[in-house]
Amino acid sequence: MIKSMTGFGRSEISEGDRKVVVEIKAVNHRYCDMNIKLPKKLGYFESFVRTILKEYINRGKIDIFMTYEDLSETQATVKYNASVAGEYYNYLKQMSETFGISADITAGQLARFPEVFTLEEQSADEEEIKRIIEKAVREASEGFVESRIKEGDQLTKDLIAKLKAMKDMVAFVDEHSGDILESYRETLTKKVEELLGQTPIDESRIATEVVIYADKICVDEETVRLNSHIDNMIDILTEGGAVGRKLDFVAQEMNREANTILSKANSLEISNKAIDLKTEIEKVREQIQNIE
Repeated sequence: MIKSMTGFGRSEISEGDRKVVVEIKAVNHRYCDMNIKLPKKLGYFESFVRTILKEYINRGKIDIFMTYEDLSETQATVKYNASVAGEYYNYLKQMSETFGISADITAGQLARFPEVFTLEEQSADEEEIKRIIEKAVREASEGFVESRIKEGDQLTKDLIAKLKAMKDMVAFVDEHSGDILESYRETLTKKVEELLGQTPIDESRIATEVVIYADKICVDEETVRLNSHIDNMIDILTEGGAVGRKLDFVAQEMNREANTILSKANSLEISNKAIDLKTEIEKVREQIQNIE
C-alpha cells in the first residue's frame, strides 16, 4: 500500500493516577526528521520513543507532542528530622542560659528552622511509566499510519488516472509523427518537381532527404521509453511500500523524454500534445512529493 507523508495520530492513555497523551503530526520532507517534545521529567525516554516511531515511519517531518500527569496524592511526603530539631532545641536552651534570657520555645517556632521538616518527592516507577508511554506512542502511531494509508489510497487513484491519460497522449504523438514524415515527403517531392520542371526526379535523393529529416523528428525511441516509464510507475504504485523516492526518479526520466519530444516536434499538434504531457508530468511529480 502507498502511504502519504502527511498524517495525524492521537492517543490518550489513563491508568490509575497516571495519564499520558501523545499527538503525532507530519508533513512532507525528503528524509525522516523527528522532533520529539516530552515533559522535562520524562526527557530520558526520548531515545525509547524515537525507536518505537521508527517502526512506523520512514519519511517525513514528524512532530511528536507528549503530556504526562500524575494525579496521585503520594508524589511527595513530609519528613520530620527529630535529631535536627533536638539540636536546635538544645542550642536554644544553651543560648538562654548563657545570656540569661527566656527560653520559651514552641513547636511552631522550632518547625520554622531549616531541615526540621523536609519535602521529599517519591521516586516514580520508571518501568510502569515506560510501559504506559509505549502503549500511548504505539496507539498514536497506528492511528497516524492509518490516516497516511487513507490519503495514500486517494493519491494512488489520482496518479494512476493521470498516468493512463498520459498514455493516450503518448499514443497520439506516436500516431501523428508518422503522418508528419509522409507529409514532408509529399511536400519535398512537389517542391522539387516545381523547380526541375520536366527533368526527371532523383528518387534516391528524395529518399535520402526524407531519411535525414526523419532522423531529426523521429520520436519512436522517446515514446517507447515514455510508455515504459508510465507502466513502471503504475506497477510501483500497485505494489506499494515506501516508494516515494523511486517514483520521483521515474518522473524525472519521464520529464526528460517529454522534453526531447517537444524539441523534435515539427508540427503544432505534436508540440501542443508534448506541452500537455509535460504539464501532466509536473502534476504527477507534485503528487509524488506527498508519498512516503
